[in-house]
Amino acid sequence: MQNMLTIISNALCRITGRNVGAQTVSELLIDLSEYVNLTSPAAPALAQTARQPPKPPPVSTRAPAAELVSGQTDQLDRPGARVVVSRSFADFTPQATFDIKKCDVHRLEEGPPVKATLTREQGLQYYRIMQTVRRMELKADQLYKQKIIRGFCHLYDGQEACAAGIEAAINPSDHLITAYRAHGYTYTRGIAIKEILAELTGRKGGVAKGKGGSMHMYAPHFYGGNGIVGAQVPLGAGIALACQYQGNNQVCVTLYGDGAANQGQLFEAFNMAALWKLPCIFTCENNQYGMGTSVERASASTDYYKRGDYIPGIRVDGMDVLCVREATQFAADHCRSGKGPIVMELLTYRYHGHSMSDPGVSYRTREEIQEVRSKSDPISLLKDRMLSNNMAAVEEFKEIDIAIRKEVEEAAQFATSDPEPPLEELCNHIFHNDQPLEVRGTNPWVSLKSVS
Repeated sequence: MQNMLTIISNALCRITGRNVGAQTVSELLIDLSEYVNLTSPAAPALAQTARQPPKPPPVSTRAPAAELVSGQTDQLDRPGARVVVSRSFADFTPQATFDIKKCDVHRLEEGPPVKATLTREQGLQYYRIMQTVRRMELKADQLYKQKIIRGFCHLYDGQEACAAGIEAAINPSDHLITAYRAHGYTYTRGIAIKEILAELTGRKGGVAKGKGGSMHMYAPHFYGGNGIVGAQVPLGAGIALACQYQGNNQVCVTLYGDGAANQGQLFEAFNMAALWKLPCIFTCENNQYGMGTSVERASASTDYYKRGDYIPGIRVDGMDVLCVREATQFAADHCRSGKGPIVMELLTYRYHGHSMSDPGVSYRTREEIQEVRSKSDPISLLKDRMLSNNMAAVEEFKEIDIAIRKEVEEAAQFATSDPEPPLEELCNHIFHNDQPLEVRGTNPWVSLKSVS
């Protein structure tokens, strides 16, 4: 051991030009840490993200690197001890640029960029958001199987890159409306996990006071959660019309699935939006199956990004959060510049069945689902990118995962212990800002009161 210390000390002397006479492992570590502090360049300032995440769990609770080093050296002087040098956050790559898949385009001279820049801060933020949505949906699955959640429940796991990428590219003041697979967007629009799960369990602390359930959740600038297939698309065009009328430079992201893409009301909305040049991003989340019917069996043309005909369109890799972010930014810039609407197709995949009543393996094989999980999972893709480019450590992701699991578990405890809304509140909030009124119940002898 002493010979090894002498060799390393002499080498450090030649490198630094300083007299290094370490006699113990702890002294050698101190000399090494001082050299690293002197020679390591300061990390450039991280780019500011356009939107803060909706109260994510903390990234890390670890102590600074210098404290870790000094804490470890107390135990390293004994014979046979292994030398462990902790990494500080300054060691990580603060920013990297990645090649992303080129988008297919329709009626456009050029599409979104084929390179995307990601800061370390952004990467960890996107990871937290997607992992939180994944864990929240898996908890909803568990609560449904325990018969604590009842009724309709459509889960979003597998499609997390769509929600995270869209939210990263638009402003908090922009608008979003979707179909019934709405839990992920409810979270990215700023609603806490416990309010989402409490809504699923029909409790008073839910985002809609326990009266909306899985398909009817709302937030500022988020209009649900709509249970009728395709019905939200004309509503989204109307929201975009309001944006244009008010001249506020806002856009509306109007989401629908491949199963709704053949609805007649979509094409009526397309026509009006194109005539009036409404700032609307019509977004088809193509998860390959409309209920239990594959897109090839349901649609004569599966090029959903071309369905607008006279409206420009792009087809995007919906499993890559960076592809979705860049494409949505491109689409939003198109709308804000006064060019009218655009159609964006996100190629994605759902791991669960259509709803909790659908096992999801009667019309597709388990091997197909597993292949997508192993090759295209959006969370794994982002994590591997960051690890391979030295933007984060495995331990950091583990810490984030633990914090998310804890938060989801606490939210589930709230969702199962919070009281249900009392009967006298059943008819509240029928109207906004109106005088209380009597509401007839299920028969003439039962009357309820509605309070705004």
